[in-house]
Amino acid sequence: MASIDLAARLAQLTLELCRISSPITQEGPIADHVERWAHRHFTQDEVFRVGHTLLLGRLDDPRPTVALIGHLDTVPAHPSDAGREARIEGERVFGLGASDMKGGLAVMMALAEDLRRDSLPVNLAFLFYEREEGAYAESGLIPLFEKRPDLAKVRFGIAMEPTDSVVQVGCVGSMQVTVRFTGRSAHSARPWQGENAIHKAGAFLTELQGRQRVEVNVAGFPFYEVINATLAKGGRARNVIPEAFELNLNYRFAPGKSIEQAKADVLALVAGRAEVEFTDASPSGPVVAGNPLFQKLMALTGLPAASKQAWTDVARFGEWGVDAINFGPGETAQAHQANESAPIPPLADAYEKLAAFLKGAA
Repeated sequence: MASIDLAARLAQLTLELCRISSPITQEGPIADHVERWAHRHFTQDEVFRVGHTLLLGRLDDPRPTVALIGHLDTVPAHPSDAGREARIEGERVFGLGASDMKGGLAVMMALAEDLRRDSLPVNLAFLFYEREEGAYAESGLIPLFEKRPDLAKVRFGIAMEPTDSVVQVGCVGSMQVTVRFTGRSAHSARPWQGENAIHKAGAFLTELQGRQRVEVNVAGFPFYEVINATLAKGGRARNVIPEAFELNLNYRFAPGKSIEQAKADVLALVAGRAEVEFTDASPSGPVVAGNPLFQKLMALTGLPAASKQAWTDVARFGEWGVDAINFGPGETAQAHQANESAPIPPLADAYEKLAAFLKGAA
């Protein structure tokens, strides 16, 4: 059982971070805060900053490097949160980003303050980065890796996304696709003079509605491939047969499937019935069950493990040859919610589990 003092300390750290507004593209103030803090706990040459992204620690140590990873940004505030202050009520911290993922950042910072990094069996680094909540190609990790290609030396990364205190391996890839049905406009009183693009999409939408999730087992972990229409746009006026109708499809695909294979799946589904434009794609993340440090984490902590049925930056690290998993104290159901909150006891539990792993990972 984690100590009450530790839990209270971590709650206050989380509250302090929640009080620093950091919606995506506005991470400067929180990055400045973390950098000031870092200069109190790391040497000058252990603090490296690119934009609003910070790498703390060394990567030239002969010990295997473990990196704790967290993003500084949040989604934009919900309109109903206007004027609502971050606060602690009972055993929860309330504030934008509390679960996703300022509670995780607080745990990272407390571990950096408390652990004797020079005496650990692993080399410990910390990564605080901007622009996670936006487009794949705009992440703050990209310029960091350009400046610090030695990040590929990291042997094991722990992305402290909210996971309900469960180790989540891998992640599904995500693809956004615009599907355009075309017809011919006409007066709605004489539809036979045109071709209704919305109606042309009917059979396709019916197929999507009846489509079942596809389970894919990867190293003993089930992932589910799903395709959903998430946006629709069409029509010019209420009395005009529409000549165009667009759907946005979101395809989530399992680890091991490439982006090119995922594109082929979408093209096979559409089967020439509409124009297809691929607008965004994020790769799936590998399941790193064979990594010795992952196996140590599981053995030393007794934590449960599950698949990550969402996208996270473990996929990006996987593309760069770095094995990574997701593990954080936040609640997944609270991410991106109005009046977001995080439970306090899991903050201390996550701290203690990670400390036990880092001290015993020889």
